[in-house]
Amino acid sequence: MHRTPTPAPLVAILLLAVTLVFVPPARAADSSELRVRRTVILANLENPWDLAVAPDGALFFTEKCRGLSVRTPDGTVRHLFGTSGAAVVADDLFCQGQSGMLGLALDPAFADNRLLYLFMASKLGTEPTNRVVRLRVDAANATVSGRTDIVTDIPFKASFTRWGRAGAHSGGRLRFGPKDGFLYVTTGDNHNGPLPQDLHRLGGKVLRIDRDGRPAPGNTTPSGGDARIFTRGHRNVQGLAFRPVTGQPFACEHGPGHSDEVTPLVAGGNGGWDPTPTRGVSCAGDYCGYTSNRADGERTSMTDRERFPAALAPSWTNQGVSEGMGPCVFLDGPHWGEYAGRLAVGFLRGARIDLLHMDANGKTTGVRTIPGLPAERMRSLVLAPDGALLVATDGGEIWRLERAER
Repeated sequence: MHRTPTPAPLVAILLLAVTLVFVPPARAADSSELRVRRTVILANLENPWDLAVAPDGALFFTEKCRGLSVRTPDGTVRHLFGTSGAAVVADDLFCQGQSGMLGLALDPAFADNRLLYLFMASKLGTEPTNRVVRLRVDAANATVSGRTDIVTDIPFKASFTRWGRAGAHSGGRLRFGPKDGFLYVTTGDNHNGPLPQDLHRLGGKVLRIDRDGRPAPGNTTPSGGDARIFTRGHRNVQGLAFRPVTGQPFACEHGPGHSDEVTPLVAGGNGGWDPTPTRGVSCAGDYCGYTSNRADGERTSMTDRERFPAALAPSWTNQGVSEGMGPCVFLDGPHWGEYAGRLAVGFLRGARIDLLHMDANGKTTGVRTIPGLPAERMRSLVLAPDGALLVATDGGEIWRLERAER
């Protein structure tokens, strides 16, 4: 998909900050008023999907059907990698359904090595796959080089089925662990029933790898499984966050119409998602993700602890509904006050951002919605170096959210 690049002065629209004051419903024990200042940093984008901020303030972002771009500290916007018009064209990139150029992560040593990582749909092989690609950005933030595909075999849903279009449920979030320095990669179940529990394929998993795509030590993958697998049994994880101080990873996961879940992850864990039909049950395409995989007709559980007693226990579930929860990040920094340490989770259909308060064990004890924001589908949440919350929306904007003074 090609479009003529929008001139930087028109794209990099920096609007006047607006302070939004609202006292939200008493959904949590927080006592103070939550005031948020929202600034629109960029507008008129095409389905922005993920964000990352370099130490020098350069803002990198992906657009699902266009590729990787950067907004430099002086406000210039450059299309670096992807479709026609980019500094480097990726002829194998394609956009279909929920897939395309998705997750983005900067190397922890980016200031020195200038490496970044992308999750993208690719037609390089004999059949389409999702890949993790490593690139090097030049010092001027003007181009990229040295493409290396470090993971090439993440499954892609290649055809329409009873349950949705091609390109569905690819996952796609990339994040580096702040404590271990390894790259975590989330993948989806492709509407394929056996995939999440299949230890020989990478769909429906969270992977943990090094910078070259090799398995991270300590993944404790069950014997005979692909050693890159950190956790298995997931539906479509599109949010990944690490708790401040401890570095504990949390997955934020789309539910099948009746649940969204936030789950703390441990190496070798099983998320408990298995939409394959059990004995005596029939589902179209052998995928019971929206119906029931049980003879008694009970809907398929996101975390099936009857079948997987040791399944990872969710920290939070969305009160029996699914609102397309995806991106998440822990707030951090003194300016957030009592909200520092809350997990911010964004919703697509739910069109909001909630803040989850957790106890020392990671169990959610209260929820508060960030007040006064436009009702937009929230696609990415990341922290800026100064602790501000950056948000990408399906409406084509990137916001900066700060806690406002009284």
